[in-house]
Amino acid sequence: MVIKEVALETVCGITSKLPVNDKPEIAFAGKSNVGKSSLINALMNRKSLARISATPGKTQTINFYNINGEMYLVDLPGYGYAKVSEKEKEAWGKMIERYLHQSAMLKAVFLLIDIRHEPSKNDKMMYDWILHQGYEPVIIATKLDKIKKSQLSKQLKVIREGLNLVSGTKVIPFSAKTKQGREEIWEFAETRMFGADSKEE
Repeated sequence: MVIKEVALETVCGITSKLPVNDKPEIAFAGKSNVGKSSLINALMNRKSLARISATPGKTQTINFYNINGEMYLVDLPGYGYAKVSEKEKEAWGKMIERYLHQSAMLKAVFLLIDIRHEPSKNDKMMYDWILHQGYEPVIIATKLDKIKKSQLSKQLKVIREGLNLVSGTKVIPFSAKTKQGREEIWEFAETRMFGADSKEE
């Protein structure tokens, strides 16, 4: 994907009406400190389009980024942040569920998991939830640069077993620092959105 133009087009809060888009969408979910903003910035070749905060739980809206006027990258609220009240967590959960249930143009859902740790209870709930909505999420194992190469196979196995992944589920190791995994994510996303023959060079 050659990124020519990116614009944060729509921001939806808890009470907002979701936009009716006519272009394909890919969505990214993950807990609050998993590196979602860093991933989005890396995918779009921007340093600070998605805000990276020292305070987890900062993304409290669904953000629609229009890319090249051709597609939308959808940033879902981070989940599982302890300092947020249960009432707020429930409201964010309903907002995510509403989006997954209602979007007619959603082509792929990516779930981010920190490669260094066993998936949390919230990670497992989100994975099962996405499956329940009829999607098979692609797992992005973030913070790849934080582990040794010799640990990679072991940590990927921990993620697969911890989430009890459906057989054949794609897992992409990713580093925002080295950009490893970026092209693989885009290749998969473009195939889902535009078909195997229409990826941009």
